[in-house]
Amino acid sequence: MSRPTGACPHAWRHQQQPHRGRMWASSPAFRRQLVLLRFLQVRTNHAMAASAGTVYEADAESVVRRITPPLDRARHKGQAGKIAVIGGCREYTGAPYFAAVSALKVGADLSHVFCTKDAATVIKSYSPELIVHPILEESYSVRDDQRASVSSKILTEVAKWMERFDCIVVGPGLGRDSFLLDCVSNIMRHAQQANIPTVVDGDGLFLVTNNLSLVQGNPLAILTPNVYEYKRLVQKVLNCDVDEETASEQLIALCQKIGDVTIMQKGKADVISDGQTVTQVSTFGSPRRCGGQGDILSGSVAVFASWARHFVLTNEQPTEKRVNPMTLGCIAGSLLLRKAASHAFEKNKRSTVTSDIIEFLGKSLEDICPAEH
Repeated sequence: MSRPTGACPHAWRHQQQPHRGRMWASSPAFRRQLVLLRFLQVRTNHAMAASAGTVYEADAESVVRRITPPLDRARHKGQAGKIAVIGGCREYTGAPYFAAVSALKVGADLSHVFCTKDAATVIKSYSPELIVHPILEESYSVRDDQRASVSSKILTEVAKWMERFDCIVVGPGLGRDSFLLDCVSNIMRHAQQANIPTVVDGDGLFLVTNNLSLVQGNPLAILTPNVYEYKRLVQKVLNCDVDEETASEQLIALCQKIGDVTIMQKGKADVISDGQTVTQVSTFGSPRRCGGQGDILSGSVAVFASWARHFVLTNEQPTEKRVNPMTLGCIAGSLLLRKAASHAFEKNKRSTVTSDIIEFLGKSLEDICPAEH
């Protein structure tokens, strides 16, 4: 007995049958799981075969070690990753900075921020390491009769850079100005056409929830909702409330209904699905819940997703189904943030803030995957 794709899980309940294990063992989802386990040497309990909705704990450290590229003297600037953050407006300048600088701290060579003019100078003052493009506009600065031409100009400017990027992050500090969101919608469509992986977080999730076509059918899209953002997504897409009793099945249904996307449901454990498998990373991080940790995560996931994509493309076997690099990027990013948060809390306790966590990203990665000298 199986639930139709996209059906609301709390309206359907799995009924155990004697041949259930044999059906699952012959399914494409199970074969995909086996490839992931064999390819990355991920260990898990055999009970995972009991149900399509079973969540298994990823061997996240193995994932990090396998997809992190070695430091090679023959490499040149940019080969370890070029990331762009689309976000930053008058009210919010910290979030895009956190995401962009985290990408650098993880190991990307170049990190860009595309923001409004009001935000650009502030973000530049935070760090000379970032390349800041003050090209986005909000409604208050654009006359109605200029909107079409300004929007076209913004897209043209971003498009000149797009194919250089290995991944973009949409949403940190974006705000909810209608004209700005329309411009970013055009950027997202262009990124999909150019096959650029896209991590969507923060206000980017507000945009996507109200315009699902921006990510529908895009296997290079990653959504990283927190508990409230996830609730809104479920209500919008599945037309029901979050059901903890069938949480993993509901997550699979959500991915399938949107179409091909990968979703990382952030929480006590980060639960990740691409509509085929459900993985979690439950390594304890920190009890300190300061704002900005989601921005660190989005920047980190962007780097790891780009590394995983390159790793899979260069190591896949013609007889094997390709492992989803977006899932691997989520696993690695989740673990690294949790490790860094743990180190930061050990040092700073209640006074831990986002900048403290960022400073431990390098050490956390080095602990898992030492750099070769």
